[in-house]
Amino acid sequence: MIEKITDINGVLKVRPQDMHKGQAGRVLIIGGQEGMAGAAVLAARGALYSGAGLVKISALENLFHILQTSVTEAMCITRENIDLQEFDVIAIGPGLGVSDENGKLLQRVLTEFQGPVVIDADGLNCLCDRSVFPDPRVLTDREAVTVMTPHPGEADRLLRSFGCGGYKLLGRERSARELAAKTGAIVLLKGQGTLIASGSHLAQNTTGNPGMATGGSGDVLTGIIASFIAQGMHFMEAEPLEAVYAAAFIHGAAGDIAADQIGQYGMTSADIADAVSQAIKEVTGF
Repeated sequence: MIEKITDINGVLKVRPQDMHKGQAGRVLIIGGQEGMAGAAVLAARGALYSGAGLVKISALENLFHILQTSVTEAMCITRENIDLQEFDVIAIGPGLGVSDENGKLLQRVLTEFQGPVVIDADGLNCLCDRSVFPDPRVLTDREAVTVMTPHPGEADRLLRSFGCGGYKLLGRERSARELAAKTGAIVLLKGQGTLIASGSHLAQNTTGNPGMATGGSGDVLTGIIASFIAQGMHFMEAEPLEAVYAAAFIHGAAGDIAADQIGQYGMTSADIADAVSQAIKEVTGF
């Protein structure tokens, strides 16, 4: 049976008057390469506009000028200067690129970081490429929470890398369940009626519209997921699965606001990011 996500069930809470930014969550976005800096920007905006207290982007140093002018609230750090334990949640993959170096970086994050990790985009592509990520047990042996956010094409590659039938053979529901079972991760399978699978749980989001089928929309979602999980570790006191449900719902609600204001044809992922704060206010009242 598929649970329908029709609200966020009080996951987001009113902030205490004496709250400081550390209690709003510390998020690291690892991504961005030449020609793909925008993906890291959108993920950072998603995290910031959904309430994360501190967001840093780890990217190639020659991209810092782009990142710091595009999302001024985020700080930039090089790949060599990452202190993983500084953060509550790490999101890896938006605009990252697939390479031996990035495969090793993903392996380092999964083995050394003891907190929740959100894997998206090229993080997933590294994960299913055995030439750059040879041992999938690094993922399955993790004790901390892992969230994977594939679109159908990425889901197909992941399923095949784990020896399962492809996405078309299994269909959406079985694909989400199989990936969750094989990896031990919370799997958010993007697309119409986004599915979220974890253990025996399978839920379907009910917000969103076809205008969200635009490049970068998933990067915004990655940032929101990381932000809500990080905040859930502090004042919100929400479980990661609850935070993922809420992130999918708010992301879709932001897309619906953007569609109402701009129209489905002309809206972009930046419009979705810009509407995240308004979506939270409309859904929660604060």
